[in-house]
Amino acid sequence: MAWLFNPFTFTIGTRGNCEPIICAMILWIIICLMNDQMLQASFWYGLVVHLRIYPIIYALSIIFILDPLHFQPGKKTVILYWSSEKSMSSWGSRTSKTTNLRYGWSTLTSMFTWRRIMFGIISGSIFFIVTGLCFYLYGWDFLHEALLYHLIRVDPRHNFSIYFYHIYLHYDHDFSSVEKLISFLPQFIVQLVLIFLFAHDLPLCFFLQTLAFVAFNKVVTAQYFVWFFCLLPLILPWSNMKLKWKGLACIFLWIGAQIHWLMWGYLLEFQGKNVFIQLWIASLLFLAVNTYVLINIILNHVYCPVFKQLNHTNSNKTMKHD
Repeated sequence: MAWLFNPFTFTIGTRGNCEPIICAMILWIIICLMNDQMLQASFWYGLVVHLRIYPIIYALSIIFILDPLHFQPGKKTVILYWSSEKSMSSWGSRTSKTTNLRYGWSTLTSMFTWRRIMFGIISGSIFFIVTGLCFYLYGWDFLHEALLYHLIRVDPRHNFSIYFYHIYLHYDHDFSSVEKLISFLPQFIVQLVLIFLFAHDLPLCFFLQTLAFVAFNKVVTAQYFVWFFCLLPLILPWSNMKLKWKGLACIFLWIGAQIHWLMWGYLLEFQGKNVFIQLWIASLLFLAVNTYVLINIILNHVYCPVFKQLNHTNSNKTMKHD
């Protein structure tokens, strides 16, 4: 219901864009990773980044999940029994935090493994091959519109982002490096923290990354909401959040913040009233609500790593026993 009967998804997904296809590819990548189908996962990941640049934020999460603690030569990868009842405790527990920190340290100390290198080579090759083919067919216009534009994009039109008003006021002037860094740094820091803490609960990490990426982006439109709605059904079964009342509070606050923003947007766009300050305050409120929802999802989530940690000593013990 969070996806199929969501008015955002069937309205945005049927107006001519390919967001449902992108969402399906993201879900398939998760399935491939969980089934140890690295070649398929890397192929589809390279392709989906070509089609939409935003999935590049998942690269480090995937690198984390390809941990040698989970993938070892001659051993079959073991998926933990994915049950909200039998999984680990909620994120607030000390055990969950310690486990994530240990996984994070393991990743940093053994970054270059065969699987990680192959995933990077294959996905990167697919991306550059398809992008190179399109560049050959359509030239610099394609490269600018598909990739380069997103690096330098400044949108003076009003949108949900907290940066729109500053961009609107200074659109005729070049933005300094400090201004560009200030708008990018919070997004970058939040992404790193989420990846380091939650990468081994991959569906949760993808969802949190996407929600945070959209909330802190320089441009935010309703189309972007579909990106994390497709991941919501994957994490709801592992949430301790009750629909009554905390769940309803998150839903109504999120929708209410949008309606509040749209009211000022209507007065500006259709009535021609000077309500830029009010609209910017509404954007700040929307960011605050997104942050509130994100924190509540984290605090009420039952942490469940996808893979079981393999024991390095099992094979040695077996050989001695034989």
